[in-house]
Amino acid sequence: MGRGKIVIRRIDNSTSRQVTFSKRRNGLLKKAKELGILCDAEVGLIIFSSTGRLYDFSSSSMKTVIDRYNKSKEEHNHVVNSTSEVKFWQREAANLRQQLHTLQESHRQLMGEELSGLSVKDLQNLENQLEMSLRGVRMKKDQILTDEIQELNRKGNLIHQENMELYKKVNLLHRENMELYKKINGTGEVNGGISKSPFLSNGFSIGEDMHPPIHLELSQPQTQNYEMPARATKLGQFNITNKIINKAHSPYSGVTIMHLISS
Repeated sequence: MGRGKIVIRRIDNSTSRQVTFSKRRNGLLKKAKELGILCDAEVGLIIFSSTGRLYDFSSSSMKTVIDRYNKSKEEHNHVVNSTSEVKFWQREAANLRQQLHTLQESHRQLMGEELSGLSVKDLQNLENQLEMSLRGVRMKKDQILTDEIQELNRKGNLIHQENMELYKKVNLLHRENMELYKKINGTGEVNGGISKSPFLSNGFSIGEDMHPPIHLELSQPQTQNYEMPARATKLGQFNITNKIINKAHSPYSGVTIMHLISS
């Protein structure tokens, strides 16, 4: 009668578990040795019991087997990683090409091109998108203009303040000049008019000319209805000429005779 099928699970009985471990360990080590001999394979087997005891087998040297294993594992991981990286970048490139195509198509539609395949709803959405973009551009432009206006107003206020300061300084200088002018006039009156300089150091005029030029103008006498004797006419003319000559030799050197009309 054959043995029944054994369920593969942890054996609860410690004695039975230890007996089973010993039997199967020996069988595994035997199979590993046979595999290395029969197939000319490099075999390395490491076993740790539940109590922490080590059992191992190697067809050549355990260190050589482990080094060969680590080297092969690194190469395999490198190949797998390289392949995975290439596939990843291939997928990324495909996604980027698709996005570029979509963006180019959207840009052409925004420029008013290739609209033949769009429905009324798509055109309405495109129009709304253009209106929103235009509104954003106008808001940005208004904001920039507002900032520039505020900056110009600020500069204008600074210039106005500087002008006010300069105006106050000019007024102060004007008051100082007026006080100096009054002091100079007072000193001149006390000293009997010794100071006769008509201008201050800053160019303000103190007084006008004391002897302005006199302009003498003779008008034509009205025509009389009667005739004067020739002697009287000549005598009157002689008297007028003498008066003009006397005026010319007067202290007022600025006398000017505009014209002389004699009958």
